[in-house]
Amino acid sequence: MSVPANSTATTDDPSESLAAPKSTATEHPATSNDAQSIADSHARFETLSRYVEVLLHASETPLNDSQLRRHLSLSKPELETALLVLQQRLSTGVLQLNHSATGYRLQITDRYSGLIQKVFPQRLENLSQALLETLSVVAYRQPVTRSDIEQIRGVTVSSNILRQLFDKGWIVEKGYKETLGRPALLHTTPEFLDAFGLASLDELPPLPDLGAISQPES
Repeated sequence: MSVPANSTATTDDPSESLAAPKSTATEHPATSNDAQSIADSHARFETLSRYVEVLLHASETPLNDSQLRRHLSLSKPELETALLVLQQRLSTGVLQLNHSATGYRLQITDRYSGLIQKVFPQRLENLSQALLETLSVVAYRQPVTRSDIEQIRGVTVSSNILRQLFDKGWIVEKGYKETLGRPALLHTTPEFLDAFGLASLDELPPLPDLGAISQPES
C-alpha cells in the first residue's frame, strides 16, 4: 500500500527512521562538555578560595590584592571570583571576610562580640573618652594641629593622649601648617582604618557634632 506524500505516518524507509537519532547524538557531547567545563571551573575556584583562606589564617597582618595574586599566581578577575566564593562559604559560619585599608583578613562576625566580651573581658581595650574624642577630631577634620583639636574640643589635649595615639600607630605627623611656629599636621593612618574595620575614610559614619565636645580629659 502506498503512503500519501503529505502523511506523517510511520515509514518503512530505514534512512528516515535513523535521521533523528543522528541529530540528537551530535548535541549530547557538546552539552556534556559544557556541563563538565562548568563543574571543573567551580571546583577550581572552590580550591582557590580555600588557598586564600589558608593564607589569611596564617598571616599575622592583612593581605592585599597584590600579595594574594602574587602568592597564588592569579589574575585580578580570578582573585575576585575566589574571594566571592570564599565570602559565600563563610556566610554560613562564624567568620567573615573583612576588607580594610591594608588588605583582607578573617574575623569573627559581630553577632558573637557579646559572647567574646563576656568570656574574655581581659581582651577588651578600654579607650578613654578623651582619647576617642581626640581621635575623632583628627579623623573627621584632618589634617589638624594640636591647637585645632584644642579649639574644637574646648580643652587642652594632654601629651599622654597624643602619645597613646602615636604608639598605636593610629595618627602620624605629616607636613606643617604655614602659621606662627609651623605646628605639625596630624593625619590618621591605614592602621587606624584597620583597627576600626574601615577600607577608607569614606566609610566613617556621619560626622558627629564635634563642636559640642567639651568634656575634660581624665
